[in-house]
Amino acid sequence: MGYGGKLHEQHRARELRAEAWTLAEIAAELGVSKASVSVWVRDVEFVPRARNRGHRSTKPHPAHVAKLAEIESSDRWAAAAIGALSDREFLVMGTALYLGEGFKTDGAVGMANTDGSVLVAFVAWLRRYFSIDESRLRVRLYLHEGLDLDAAERHWSELLGVPRTQFRLAYRAVADPSRRRAKHQFGCPAVTYSCSTTHRRVMGLVRAISCTAALPG
Repeated sequence: MGYGGKLHEQHRARELRAEAWTLAEIAAELGVSKASVSVWVRDVEFVPRARNRGHRSTKPHPAHVAKLAEIESSDRWAAAAIGALSDREFLVMGTALYLGEGFKTDGAVGMANTDGSVLVAFVAWLRRYFSIDESRLRVRLYLHEGLDLDAAERHWSELLGVPRTQFRLAYRAVADPSRRRAKHQFGCPAVTYSCSTTHRRVMGLVRAISCTAALPG
């Protein structure tokens, strides 16, 4: 399907991130987009290292090495267990994803998530099974004040394949230190496609999969 990216590049990106490579450096090294790299290495702690005349340290922390090895092993196991999804399996997967994460209000289909891979899968599913008008896709960012809105919009536009001209005015949140200190660098986007017919068909799939799951084995 293509939306999950190549496993070799993902593994190599994680290794380089653990060695304190920046997103831009990894993207240039692997010949992929910076947005893809950002998604692949989001679970790898990044600790900037001091540079010495252009040379970087090549000794990652042992904990990072062990973590990356476990992730790679898990990815290999999962790839062998799942294999390539058939057309029907992808339809069911997307429907289950929408059941858990999608907007249920009539008139539009949509989803919000900070995880780029979730939204990429949703948009790929939407484009594959429904005759959508690309010009009607909309994205609205929820982004804390002080974070780079321009960079965030460029990130999500590239990742989702939605032009920035179709981004709505972002919501800039004021951080509340008493509730949450961590902030998502690129915010939380909501992807929306306004179409009552599409929404009703999606909800029909959701009801179908819910009823099937409720049937006794």
